[in-house]
Amino acid sequence: MADDAIAELSFEDALKRLEEIVRRLESGEESLENSIQLYQEGDRLRSQCEARLKSAQAKIDQIQLGGDGTPAGLRPFDAE
Repeated sequence: MADDAIAELSFEDALKRLEEIVRRLESGEESLENSIQLYQEGDRLRSQCEARLKSAQAKIDQIQLGGDGTPAGLRPFDAE
């Protein structure tokens, strides 16, 4: 799968594809060449999923807590 196609996948779809790749690799039925290609695709998918999780975590971290520990408001999220 091309990098552009991976970037367009939702997190859930990328994770499903990654799980499929792991299953195929663990089966041991793939040729060496195909296993290498699958591994490379899986690595790109893992990177994409990791980046999306980090972005989601950054948004969550923007919640401001009051003195009593309850949410007191939100700061605008700035991705840059």
